[in-house]
Parts: sequence; C-alpha cells; structure tokens
Amino acid sequence: MKPTDAADTGSLRARLAYEPQVLKFGTSGRRGEVVHLTQLEIYINALAELEYLQSLSCTDGGIVRGDEFFFACDLRPSSTRYVPEEKGRGEIAQAIVRAIRDADMKPVNLGLIPTPALMCHAVGRGKGSMMITGSHIPFERNGYKTNTARGELLKKDEAPINARVERVRERLYKQPFAESLFNEQGLFKSGSQPLPPEDVSGRAGYIRRYTEFFAGRSLKGKRLLAYQHSAVGRDMLVEILQQLGAEVIPAGRSETFVPIDTENIDEEQLAKIQALADETAAKHGPLDAVVSTDGDSDRPLILGVEQGGARPPGALSARVKFFGGDLVGMIVAEFLGADAVVVPISCNDAIDRGPLKGACEPKTRIGSPFVVAGMEKARAKGRKAVCGWEANGGFLTGSDIERGGKKLTALPTRDAMLPILGALFSMVEKDVAMTALFERLPKRFSRAALLKKFPRPTSLRIVERFSPVDGKIKEVVFRKDGVTLLDEDRRELPAAALAQAMLGIAETLGRFFTPAAGFSGIARINYTDGVRIYFSNGDVAHVRPSGNADELRIYAVADTQARADAITKMGVAEPDGILRQLEKAVTA
Repeated sequence: MKPTDAADTGSLRARLAYEPQVLKFGTSGRRGEVVHLTQLEIYINALAELEYLQSLSCTDGGIVRGDEFFFACDLRPSSTRYVPEEKGRGEIAQAIVRAIRDADMKPVNLGLIPTPALMCHAVGRGKGSMMITGSHIPFERNGYKTNTARGELLKKDEAPINARVERVRERLYKQPFAESLFNEQGLFKSGSQPLPPEDVSGRAGYIRRYTEFFAGRSLKGKRLLAYQHSAVGRDMLVEILQQLGAEVIPAGRSETFVPIDTENIDEEQLAKIQALADETAAKHGPLDAVVSTDGDSDRPLILGVEQGGARPPGALSARVKFFGGDLVGMIVAEFLGADAVVVPISCNDAIDRGPLKGACEPKTRIGSPFVVAGMEKARAKGRKAVCGWEANGGFLTGSDIERGGKKLTALPTRDAMLPILGALFSMVEKDVAMTALFERLPKRFSRAALLKKFPRPTSLRIVERFSPVDGKIKEVVFRKDGVTLLDEDRRELPAAALAQAMLGIAETLGRFFTPAAGFSGIARINYTDGVRIYFSNGDVAHVRPSGNADELRIYAVADTQARADAITKMGVAEPDGILRQLEKAVTA
C-alpha cells in the first residue's frame, strides 16, 4: 500500500518510516513480534473489531455504543509501556484504550488479571472485552484477544472482521499526516499515556467464583508449591488455594517475563521446577503437588510428587512428575460429572478408552474457538454438563455446572484455575496422591515438542504435501482390503479416485517414520488439523504448524511415556530429526 502519486505524499501512509506488518489472527487472538506491533497497527485492528461487535445483535454477543468495555493485561513489558529494546514499541493497552474511546465505548481497566478473570467479569455483565497478552509465546512477541459479550470470537467471525480491518486501515492511511493521531513510527504523537485507574472488581469476582463453588470442601493438610514465575495470576492462585485451606509456598517469582508453554515443558524447565521443589521440601517438608499457569493464566501446569519413587541425582525431594493438560482435563471432567466433552484432535486418546468415552463429542481442530463451537453443538443436542479442554490444559465450561449443591456458571474460554482445583479436590475426594490419581487413567502417554523459528510457509507446505487434494477428507483408514475416506462427521466418502494417492502418501510418510525408529505400518491418518498419523502398534505422531508463531510442533501418544518422549525427541532432533527431514523433502 505504498503511495504511487504525488497527491498522496501528505498522507499518514506516505510518512510512515517503516514498512507495516499486518497483524493476523492466530489460533486464538492476534499475535506478532513486538517490533511490528505499532500502536497504529493495534489501533487499526482493535477499532475494526469494536465496530464489528457493534454490528452484531445482542444474541450474537454484540455491544452497544456508550456501554462499558473491559480490558486487562498480562505482565509482558510491552503490554503497558514502551520497550526501548523493541524499537520503542509497546503501550499496546494504551492503543486499545484509544480505540475503545473512539468507538464510543467506555474503557474499564481491570488491571493485571488472568484472561479468564477478564472474560468472567465481562460476560457476566453482558459486555465485550479485550485481553492484552502474548500468552505462552516467546518474550519478543505480544498481542491481544477480543471477546464478544457472550464469549470468544469464533473462526466464522474472522473473515468479516478482516474485511472491516482493511476498510479501517484504508481510512486511517489516507488521513493527512497533520491530522493523524500517529507519527512516522506508528506511535501516538501525544507520547506515553497513563491508563485509566484500575477496577479491582474483576479480580475479586474471579476469586469468589472458586471459593464459593468449592465452599464446604477443604485442602487442609495439603502442602503445595506455587511456581509463580511471571504469570499474571500468580498471586491470585496463592490466595485462592490458601482460602480453600491449603498450605501454599510461593516460589520462583520473576520480574522479567518467562515464557511457559504448558504443552511443551522441556527438561530444562522441569529441572528448574525440580530444584524449586527440592528447596521448598527442605524448608517446609514433603510436597503434595506443584501448580502454576502460563503467562496470562489461562492454562494450568500441574505436577505430582512421587514420594515413593526414585529421585533424580542430587535431588533432595521426591521427583516431580508433569501431567499433560489432556490428562488433567479427563480428571476434572469426571470430577465435575460432565455428560459432554469436547477436545481437539491433538489430545491424548486415553479419553477414547476410559469412562468419558460415551460423553466424547467429535474431535475439533486445535484452538479454543473450535472447542467453543463444539461445545455449542453439544448444548444444541441437549447436553446439560458440557466442558472441553485442550492439550495445553486450558479448560472450558460450555454450560453451568452443578455439584454438591453449588453452581459454577459457564465460562467458555480457557481457564487454569478450575483444572488446578478440580485435580486437587479429586485427589482429596479419592484420598490418593496426585500421581496415583493419574495412574487410574487408561495407560496412554503423550508429549509435545516443537522447533522454534520454523518458517510458517514451509510448515504449510509440509502439511499440504502429505494431505489429500480433496479438503472434505478428514480421515483416511487403511485396511488390508482397501482404503476408507471419512469426512468431519465420520461419514464415508467415495474412495476409488483417491485411494491410490492416499496409499502413496502413507508409503512416503513411512520413509520418515521408519521401522528402524520403532514405527509400524500406518493404520490411519487424520487431517482435522495438520497431519496426525496412527500406527498399527498404537503409536501416534501428529505434525502441525503453530497458529501463533513460526513454530512446527510434533505431538506424540504411545503406550509408555518413554516411547512418547522418544517420538518427540526424534521429531525435533537437530540437525536431521523427522521434522527437519520433512522440511528438506518439501524445500529440495
């Protein structure tokens, strides 16, 4: 959109001293590198999204001019202040405040609180909201997430929003530079701006949500380590657990941002948590569990403590054991008595083998908007206690949940607090250790890993190379007597024309997932989101590009944790692991 004639030389676009990078939707919300997140780009997108929400009916989550509109932030520096190291970009919240005001809304600052706390407060009042957060992605990135007055934006909203963004962009770019709010760097000409005073009612309401629902139950006698790092909900986590009777020892607090991906806890992070557990146990006694969240506190991190197990070299306490979010979700859904559960295709398939099998709805694509849509379908079918979760642990409730005479109102967005509390109270109710609680689940084990700074176009080429040409095909089943093709509702599609091509894809994939590496023949391939390969020996390997960053992920499921770990290690090994081999295959 560079100017092409002299008449345009006085416009804002003509005066910009950088080449703008368009902020795009990711898996959930808009994310990008801070150096590209100018206040101009944030303002353009936020204003367009506000205008879109104003165009919706109340039943669709629309908002009304003149109403309050809520926002909150995580602890990333760029959320609320300029960052010299990132070309002076930042004060993203200030850009959103200006967009709210210019959309004729009243900005209400709920302060530094978790994403689900913001959503709980806003949706409970029938108002829209925006969370300034980069969630778990690396420090040099950030973004924000818009919510309607009913809940999260869904994927169907993205196309009309993007069309409106382009109209707003054109309108602002054409403004005479002298009249524009923005300078040549895409920052406000007015300079740094204070945010509106904080309203603490969102924080207080979120704490009450859980202390009231779990009232009458107690965590007394449980000693918990709360790994705080730079999670925005770090103090609220401690407060809620203490109010419910637990002995809580905070540790690992950091004033610099620590990107914690609860779906990809690597050995270095696990070693750091083990060291904190060792130090805490030495001072306070044995621990029952370690709990934490990601940066915006919508994903839980739960670790049991193997009191009777082997200790790692040099450890003073028992070994900590990480539990993936897909397994945590199963524990919590059973505890809540769910009659419908919605999970993405990436989740551990133990759910298909345990007591929740009959409650499991069709698997969705990865990302909370897809889970939300799946929960809405379940409600439409008459399900009463509906919940969902993701492999990263974010737990969503698509209906009100009643238990023990208490009601927990629906919160159709990722939440870290409910799964943490659900797992802890399930442990208390069954009177077992956290590790023993998870040992009761079907014996399927998962792991996820990723390659960072992996070009997204290359990731997409990998998926395209090993996918059918017909996008209606979501699963391919290989049998001795032929090939079966299924759509998203598991209805059979004509296979004759594409059967040979799919056999060719399976044969080619077998050159990367080899018998020498422990893989057997390919039994199924699912294309709901990425390429998920099911092997006849029970192994699962799933290759998928990240929706938020230039990262290529591999998910694994197997009959042992060692095998799941081995699959992901082979996947991300440098320089010639499976993912790198796939990269070479599509770039040669």
